[in-house]
Amino acid sequence: MKIYNNPNVNKIMRKYQNNVSRTNEVGKTQFKQDKLEISSSAKEFQLAMNAVKKLPDVRQNKVDDIKEKINKGQYNPSTKDVAKKMLNNANLII
Repeated sequence: MKIYNNPNVNKIMRKYQNNVSRTNEVGKTQFKQDKLEISSSAKEFQLAMNAVKKLPDVRQNKVDDIKEKINKGQYNPSTKDVAKKMLNNANLII
């Protein structure tokens, strides 16, 4: 059986060729690149956070001063002040 002179086959082949050319055109579309903009307040916040990160976790000079007072027997914190600090840190006193 020969199919190349059949009008129905020719019609189907034209449809197929049209679909193939359309899919090739769709594949040629240009893609837009993503864009990100950071607000000025976000930039300022980032600078502040970087500055905070650079700070030491412990104020070593204060720790050394208290250690020295403890070793000399001169460190006598008030029990009320210690209790207040403990409760404030636990968020029990407003």
